[in-house]
Amino acid sequence: MSEAEISGDMTDGFHLVVEALKLNGIDTIYGVAGIPITDLLRLAQNEGIRYLGFRHEQSAGNAAAIAGYLTQKPGICMTVSAPGFLNGLVALANATTNCFPMIMISGSSDRAIVDLEQGDYEEMDQLAVARPHCKAAYRVNRPQDIGVGIARAIRAAASGRPGGVYLDLTAEVLGSVLDMETAKKSLVKVVDPAPASPPAPEAVARALDLLASAQRPLAILGKGAAYAQADREIRAFIENTGMPFLPMSMAKGLLPDDHPQSAAAARSFAIGQADVVILAGARLNWLLSHGRAPLWNANTKFVQIDISPTEFDSNRAIAAPVAGDIKSVFAAFNAALKPGQIKRQAAWMDEMGKRKQQNVERMAARLNADPSPMNFSSALRAVRNALATQPDVYIVNEGANTLDFGRNIIDMSLPRHRLDSGTWGVMGIGMGYAVGAAAVTGKPVVAIEGDSAFGFSGMEIETICRYGLPVTTVVFNNNGVYRGDAEGIAYTPTGLLRDARYEKIIEAFGERGYHCTDTPGLTRALTEALASGRPALINAVIDPTAGTESGHIQSLNPKSAVAPKR
Repeated sequence: MSEAEISGDMTDGFHLVVEALKLNGIDTIYGVAGIPITDLLRLAQNEGIRYLGFRHEQSAGNAAAIAGYLTQKPGICMTVSAPGFLNGLVALANATTNCFPMIMISGSSDRAIVDLEQGDYEEMDQLAVARPHCKAAYRVNRPQDIGVGIARAIRAAASGRPGGVYLDLTAEVLGSVLDMETAKKSLVKVVDPAPASPPAPEAVARALDLLASAQRPLAILGKGAAYAQADREIRAFIENTGMPFLPMSMAKGLLPDDHPQSAAAARSFAIGQADVVILAGARLNWLLSHGRAPLWNANTKFVQIDISPTEFDSNRAIAAPVAGDIKSVFAAFNAALKPGQIKRQAAWMDEMGKRKQQNVERMAARLNADPSPMNFSSALRAVRNALATQPDVYIVNEGANTLDFGRNIIDMSLPRHRLDSGTWGVMGIGMGYAVGAAAVTGKPVVAIEGDSAFGFSGMEIETICRYGLPVTTVVFNNNGVYRGDAEGIAYTPTGLLRDARYEKIIEAFGERGYHCTDTPGLTRALTEALASGRPALINAVIDPTAGTESGHIQSLNPKSAVAPKR
């Protein structure tokens, strides 16, 4: 057991946790040190596991979650008890909602004291708190169960519909001693943690028959399709059938955004006019208006691919449900598809092309304008220009307007390279996702952040600098949440400090900051930062009046019928 021996033929819970993780190929831990896990993290690092320490548990959890999304292996986040556990819980719940495989392991206080509510240090029944917010939750009470606990957590996180799993390790179990022979026998190596789930042949035939009847078919690709790493299977099916496709935000790049069959530039038209829609790893949730009018046609029929049959009929009747993992399903579609079975609809594609061209021309007019100060469109055009020759850069994007404009302006040509707020639309994922993406890929990352969104995790700039990660953060600074306040008035609830110099933050940690007030300067700064391969932060000054409240989802923000008094 390498260094797992304490003395003679004895070991303890700390060593068993590390050995169980190593046995299952876990090579990175994201976390925040403290009681009772500090020695566990030191030991893991000494045993060759990479440890990335954060300034806040939520960012550590977000890093673990996005690492799971990119690798299909559960990312591991470790937190201290009670407050640290609660800080990480938002990331755990967000991972579950977005179907990212992640395991949050937290130390906890003495069970005997907690259960009698006798007031232990950081006392909390963490297992009970975690259960409603994750896919599964387990507690280990005996050192000989550590191997099984970690094995169950890995399998639960990765299998079926992936998600977040909570594993509670009490301080008592970590410090418990047991003999080496029992310890070795207790370890479990998980075999095939996410087995393939092929679809039923009759479901495949039903789906293809329905698609064959369509005059205006449409494929909607969600981040579940991107997670599946079924890139070749999906592309073959889309191109063989000739149907248009619409990628959801984190599915951009499964097929390049400039692909002739992309319907992204005519999204509303495509959704509103389609008669048969295939949903692949996408759910009819708020991001797709729940499948309801006015966006959707009441007569549209659906083919839905999902590994969880309970998802079918959640908002609209699904005419052709296909239960299975996406890679297996598209392989089955391609194998069963007969030549010419799904006919290319020339009239549909021609009309789609006209709508796309109209929208592209309107977008070009906005992008070609060069106002001073910059607005979201012109600043994102400058970012796009710097990224044009670097398709391998990973993009993290969050904010309200920064997110909405960003997904429409920054084109993607490679899968799983766009990482954003996802299903919950939660802010604060930026720096954690950037660290996680850089850690598991080794590639450069550009985090495009609204100034408000950046504030949730901005202190992780120190984490990025400490580890020398190739992350460039671009803060779109319009002095506010949605927009800034006019000069000369008191700060409103959505106002932020006027003329903040965010680039000074990274300079305090010894790396390069840039202050950009025009588009040529922003393009130059980003190009230079990426070429350096070092951490950098760009403060992109945006017109304070630019931006709309709640971005593109103003309808979800109710308004008071009575104007506030000033």
